[in-house]
Amino acid sequence: MDYKIVVDSCGELTDEMKKSGVYQTASLSMLIDGTTVVDDETFDQADTLRRIAASAECPKSSCPSPEKYMELYGGPEKRVYVVTLSSELSGSYNSAQLGKKLYEEEHGDKQIHVFNSCSASVGETLIALKVQECEAAGMSFEEVVSAAESYIEGQHTYFVLENLDTLRKNGRLTGIKSIVASALNIKPVMGSTPQGTICQLGQARGIKRALVRMTDCIAREAVETEKKVLGISHCNCYERAKEVESILLEKFRVKSSFIVDTAGISTMYANDGGVIVVI
Repeated sequence: MDYKIVVDSCGELTDEMKKSGVYQTASLSMLIDGTTVVDDETFDQADTLRRIAASAECPKSSCPSPEKYMELYGGPEKRVYVVTLSSELSGSYNSAQLGKKLYEEEHGDKQIHVFNSCSASVGETLIALKVQECEAAGMSFEEVVSAAESYIEGQHTYFVLENLDTLRKNGRLTGIKSIVASALNIKPVMGSTPQGTICQLGQARGIKRALVRMTDCIAREAVETEKKVLGISHCNCYERAKEVESILLEKFRVKSSFIVDTAGISTMYANDGGVIVVI
């Protein structure tokens, strides 16, 4: 293989992606009640959710080091594409960029490009799949980068969570003022801005109504959906994610769609019952 795609572990890989031999993961880690949990193949979602629920402290995440990224850039592949969490939400992008500089200083120039997803979770997954699609079409390195960057500009992320505690306590909801008290069972419908920050798109009483509100918002904003892949990730709520997929597929046609369970970092922030949609 002449190329590889490195995705930080906030981006979920489907089984097919894992078997392809194209992908490598840059693992983030979580600190939960004094215990470090690495977001790799050893991650246990059920155990992590139990740890978070039992902890009096807010869990925190740490991004891969520049040295780890530099290590992942090695190997016989001529071209390396890297997809990271939004630079507004994590230091992963900056760490990957610094890793690139360190690699070039030590080993010389190599075709490496780091994509700031301006998203997270399944948003990263879709960007990585776009890169793979472009490579399979025989595009040059520069053409792949240009096509993927354009794809990122047109991508939109939406999500509804049972609670926003982890996002709020870790400062990921800066500037959002209209979050209503959870005692009223009001569930905000959230989304991403073009800059990769989080914004509130609406709200509804109860999770079911919030999910319907989210699907309405997606249907209203989505364009040229027949050319796009719909990606949905969920935290321990497959049937809920499947229902969201069914509602959306009734509203518009897509090129294809898939559902994936959240990996470690996405699990930590989405919490039990969260659904994330990207198109």
